[in-house]
Amino acid sequence: MTSNSPNLLDSRQPSSPTFLSGGLGLAVIFTLGLFLVALAADAQQASRTYRVGFLATTTQGNELSPVAALREGLRDLGYVEGRNLAIEYRWADDKYERLPALAAELVQSRVDVIVTYGTPGCLAAKKATTTIPIVMASVGDPVRSGLVASLARPGGNITGLSIQDFELSIKRLELLKELVPTALRVAHLQVAGTQPTDVAEALQRQEDAAARSIGLQLQRVVVRGPSDFADAFSLMGKNGAQALTVANVAPLGAYAAQIAALATKHRLPTIGGGKGMAFAGLLLTYGPDISALHRRSATYVDKILKGAKPADLPVEQPTSFELVINLKTAKALGLTIPQSVLGRADQIIE
Repeated sequence: MTSNSPNLLDSRQPSSPTFLSGGLGLAVIFTLGLFLVALAADAQQASRTYRVGFLATTTQGNELSPVAALREGLRDLGYVEGRNLAIEYRWADDKYERLPALAAELVQSRVDVIVTYGTPGCLAAKKATTTIPIVMASVGDPVRSGLVASLARPGGNITGLSIQDFELSIKRLELLKELVPTALRVAHLQVAGTQPTDVAEALQRQEDAAARSIGLQLQRVVVRGPSDFADAFSLMGKNGAQALTVANVAPLGAYAAQIAALATKHRLPTIGGGKGMAFAGLLLTYGPDISALHRRSATYVDKILKGAKPADLPVEQPTSFELVINLKTAKALGLTIPQSVLGRADQIIE
C-alpha cells in the first residue's frame, strides 16, 4: 500500500540546517562573540580587587559614620573589603597642613580612585594628581573654590557632591531670627583655612550682607581646634552675642558635644549643619544628611571603576534638607520653640 505521507525516517528527506546562513548567521555569531566578551569582562571585574583611597580631615574615631556610609554604599554595589575591595585610609587628625602629604601617599600607592570631602581635602587631592579620579563626598562650593569648571561639566579628574553651603548658611540665620526675634548680634564659629583666602573673603561679604538684610550682625570667631573653644565662647560673651551659628565643617562637627555644652553654659541658642550636631546637644540643625552624601558618593566610585570619566559626571547637589530640633536643649536654655518652627521640623529630640 502506497502512502503519500512523508516518511520521517527517510534519509532522503532534507534535514534541518545546523547553522543559519547568510547575514543572519553572521549576526548571531557576532552577538555570541559580544556575549562571551562581556562574560569575560565580568569575570575579570569580579576577580579584581579595586583600591580606593579615603582622605579624611579629622581623626579615625570621629569619621566612623561617613566611612561606614561609604562602605555601605560600596557594599550595596557589590564591593566588599577583603573580597574585591581594599580601602587605603589616611587621617589628617584635624591638621589641614598634613593633607598634601597624605594625598601624595595615596597617589604613590596607586589607588584606583580617591574619595575625600571638604574643600581642604579636595584641594589637596586635586593638587596631588591630575590622573587618578577624585570623588568629592561633600564640599561647599566646588566651582568658586576652583575644584571643578562647572557643576554640569566638571572637567579634569574630579567630581562628586556639593552642598552649596552659602545658601544653607543664610537659611540657618533666618531660622535663628525666627527662633529668637530679639537677637541682633549672632556669633559665627568657624575654622581657619577651610577655604582659599579669596573665596573665604567673598563668601563672608555675601553672608554679612545677607545677615544685615534680616537685621542681624555677624561676629566671626575663628578657632583652629578644640583647645580654642573655651576662649572662643568667652569672646562671644564679651562681644554680647545673643545666638550662635556653627560652620558646617568636619572639624567642628567632630566636636559637636563640646560645642553644645559650651553653648548651653553660655545660654546661646545655636544652629549647625548636620543632624548629628543636634543629637550631640545643639538646639537645632538644618542641612543635608552628610552620611547620605557619603553613601551616594559610592555611586560615583562605581561608575568610575567601570570606566566613566569624572569630567563627564555632573556634580550633584542634595535635594532634601532636614530640620532637627532638640527640645531638651531648648528647655535647658529656657526657650520656647515657636509652633511655626516646630511644625516644619523633620525630627524632634525630646
